[in-house]
Amino acid sequence: MDYKYSQIQEVASKLKDPELLKTKGRAILRSPELNGLFSHLKEMDANNRAEFGKEINNLKTELTEILDNMENESIQLDPIDVTAPIDKNVASDKHPRLLNSSHGSKHPLMTELDNILDIFYRMGFTALESRQVDDDFHMFESLNFPEDHPARDDYDTFMTTTGLIAPAHTSTMQNRVLVDGKKLLDEGSPIASVLPGRVFRNEDVDARHGHTFYQVEGIYVDKGINTGHLISTFKTFLEEYYSQEMELILQPFYFPFTEPSFEFVLSCPFCQKNGCNVCSYSGWIELGGCGMIHPNVLKMAGIDSDIYTGFAWGFGVDRLVMMKHGIEDIRHFMAGKLEFLRQFS
Repeated sequence: MDYKYSQIQEVASKLKDPELLKTKGRAILRSPELNGLFSHLKEMDANNRAEFGKEINNLKTELTEILDNMENESIQLDPIDVTAPIDKNVASDKHPRLLNSSHGSKHPLMTELDNILDIFYRMGFTALESRQVDDDFHMFESLNFPEDHPARDDYDTFMTTTGLIAPAHTSTMQNRVLVDGKKLLDEGSPIASVLPGRVFRNEDVDARHGHTFYQVEGIYVDKGINTGHLISTFKTFLEEYYSQEMELILQPFYFPFTEPSFEFVLSCPFCQKNGCNVCSYSGWIELGGCGMIHPNVLKMAGIDSDIYTGFAWGFGVDRLVMMKHGIEDIRHFMAGKLEFLRQFS
């Protein structure tokens, strides 16, 4: 029996070798030496078999603990800076050439969005960023889109399997702004807010349409507000943004969340109304939708539509910037071409 126990000690001494443990890892728990010890059990009488088996299991447990500790120690590595441009173990003469950060610049859309918001700030508006994922209530129901209403088809967008929606317009924020702004009305102040954000639509991409683009929504609610206030507000903004008088027309349209509803249309700066592929040879470019906020939308937010009225609009930032800088194709904004972006650095 002493010989058999000495074999356990012999195997233990061999398998506990740090280099062997590091090389073999957990495979050592299935090693022939360890499994070979169990073959001796059948040669023993019942009285000694239990004790011998217990010793073998103790060895296996001890090896498992050593391996666990080794793995835990290997995890305690120095933290790696994943943002570092260079591997610190690479020789300095092998470092890649880095671009000078002074060559970078803001994307033209973000630069112009800052300009747009600055104008509205000076006009007394506050800003709240729109969400990039929203729900059916804020996308449709709160905006007077009944379930199965055909107008929903005009806002064909991307949806998740759980029912969340990639917003097709920044109007998804209207209900939130109106609900939160109700206390301003109670205090005698208007609700005046602009809502910048990225929107998504299932669109055929061409020179002036994209599936992903930026919008700015505007909301103004107070007593005695009418369409004249809407037109003068938006015209003031456009003339400040373009630093010139603008040729602007308002044409009737339909939106479930405004009544009456209109589209703002500007003369095409690329062809001087002679017709080109940017304006689809119409001579005009539709800039966005607008109208007086529908009473149902106000009621949904708990605002008395018999006392308060308001207007709302939504326009595409990409299209506004195209017209300002003479950019003929909306796809340039998302192409990531340095030749294009460097023009705005």
